[in-house]
Amino acid sequence: MSISRFGSHFRTAALLAAILALAGCGGKKALLPVAPPPAPATSAPSLVAPPVTATPIPQNEIPPPAPGVSHVEVGLLLPLTGQAASLGQAMLDAAQMALYETGNDRLELLVRDSGGTATTAAQAAHAVIDGGAKLILGPLLSTEVEAVKPVAQAANVPLVAFSTSMQLAGNGTWLLAFDPRQEIQRVVQFAHAHGRNRFAALAPASAYGDIAAAALKDAVQVAGASLGPIARYDPAAANLAPTVQNLAGQGSFDAVLLAEGGARLKALAPLLPYYGIDPDQVKFLGTGLWADQSVATEPALDGGWYAAPAPQARRDFEKRFAALYKHEPPLLATLGYDATALAAVLARAPAGPDFSVTALTNPSGFAGLNGIFRLLPDGITERGLAVLEMHRTGSTVVDPAPQTFQKPQF
Repeated sequence: MSISRFGSHFRTAALLAAILALAGCGGKKALLPVAPPPAPATSAPSLVAPPVTATPIPQNEIPPPAPGVSHVEVGLLLPLTGQAASLGQAMLDAAQMALYETGNDRLELLVRDSGGTATTAAQAAHAVIDGGAKLILGPLLSTEVEAVKPVAQAANVPLVAFSTSMQLAGNGTWLLAFDPRQEIQRVVQFAHAHGRNRFAALAPASAYGDIAAAALKDAVQVAGASLGPIARYDPAAANLAPTVQNLAGQGSFDAVLLAEGGARLKALAPLLPYYGIDPDQVKFLGTGLWADQSVATEPALDGGWYAAPAPQARRDFEKRFAALYKHEPPLLATLGYDATALAAVLARAPAGPDFSVTALTNPSGFAGLNGIFRLLPDGITERGLAVLEMHRTGSTVVDPAPQTFQKPQF
């Protein structure tokens, strides 16, 4: 059966290989039943089983459904047209990889184009629900999620979306996206444990900057440190020098959060040492936006710390994706993979497919391409994050991501 970018649904084998449910207590793992995987590759994290196959299974080799096994439909909504189409396609490609690299004959994925608009996304949600979807994965954009959420609620269908608009979480909607609040809390805790006591920040006057500024205040309070100046700037400003100069004149601090990424981060970072904020004395801190090799060449960021998913867990996936699709995958493609794999785990529960709140919010969590994660009752995804140190040749892990949500037993 052919796979269409739009419209019609397709059936593939879907046994989870890159995501395993964790359960149990006392730090021990009790896995959901899965077929025995091959011996782990030396580069694979201990909690993530290697893929059953290194490349997607050709369609004509996908085995037919096992006799007597009922199918369960899961919707996948992604913007396959519009401004976000390239990202949506990459996430769909990753979801297809998750299906092909696994082998659960119960799962049937219904793919629809959310189109990047509220109207198209709502229509796509109605279509997959009419097709029998018991769970919806996606969509991606906040306007899409806002439109789909009431449709899913009315049908009592859980929604696992990819938006970063945290206000949309809850009441049957979970956001699998990376949460900058957790990243900031993680890096502040690490920095404070390593002697940093007064924290400042540079953040854009944007929704992301608002989240970052509030998260820094909370993280500093939790850590028992002190809060220094928080300088905000127009995200469209061509000249950031006055803002940095103003920050430099507002007293002493020994750590500064730069809530930026990409070209803006590369433009901002060298201004700090120019105006006397010495990276040898003041530790530069970042969010997951720093997980971008293009910014590593900026000398002022060398030695800076940021929190993000540990990269080694997804390296094999990135290699397979690049070999298959002839381009590097964006980081968000991993969410498409993990969401599909999560659906596969829950679809093969011993008593039958289980997408209940209890199953989705298993407190022990799951292990995916970005490390361990768990869906919380409030709709937010909690992740086990590493702390990395920026270097011109690439980032190195200075504090590993946790491998379990169980607290140590003493």
